[in-house]
Amino acid sequence: MCAIPKGDTELAAPDTSDVLLEPVKRSRIYEHIVEQIHALIREGRWAPGDQIPPERELAERFRVSRTSVREALRALEMQGVIESRQGGGTFVRTADTEALVPPLAAAILRGQRELAEVLEVRELIEPGIARLAATRATTEHVSELEHLLERQQDCIANGRPFVDEDTAFHYTLARAADNHILLRLHNVILDVLRESRQSYLHVPDRPQMSLRGHEAILAAIKNQDAESAYQASLAHITEVRDGILRALETGA
Repeated sequence: MCAIPKGDTELAAPDTSDVLLEPVKRSRIYEHIVEQIHALIREGRWAPGDQIPPERELAERFRVSRTSVREALRALEMQGVIESRQGGGTFVRTADTEALVPPLAAAILRGQRELAEVLEVRELIEPGIARLAATRATTEHVSELEHLLERQQDCIANGRPFVDEDTAFHYTLARAADNHILLRLHNVILDVLRESRQSYLHVPDRPQMSLRGHEAILAAIKNQDAESAYQASLAHITEVRDGILRALETGA
């Protein structure tokens, strides 16, 4: 967060007097502004929690209209890069992995190799999440996981899709791991893979395989057995990964 000088009740804006901003010459002006602000954040010139200069000052320094600045700020807010707060002011958001969704989704659209790489990341992350959840899950987490498995069983018995229940199960596991960075990264991956997982879960026998995997993970969580939770999750995610890639190859 920005430092608050003694005796001052307002958050101080970051010092941008030595930051060089280029005059904008493109026809789509706001895009150039967005790019430069992204660069300032990547370089650490504007840190998470910093209040960014007001529209008027940005317009003067970019040598553009306030309308163009407003469009750029609106785009950055939609990307989750900045946020407006009650009481006035716009701030750089805390690092948020949800901003990774567009590039990851675009990567998946490029081909099977990229999809395989995202699945590989999931295989690296989720067993670790399960291991942490086995030692950190509360009774509320366990109850919620049990409830989600009951809903999944009901969906399977009645031939209904259960991708929402599947997603909620893994999301609750990630919450139980009690690591906010892991939770956000995990959510990005599940969002990106949603369509492929939905197709996978519609193939005969795979819903039951998914359910068995979830049951094994939950049993280990309830026993607070971190290593068993890790192995159960690894087996489950590997099975799902292989199924998705096999389905792509065969068109199943």
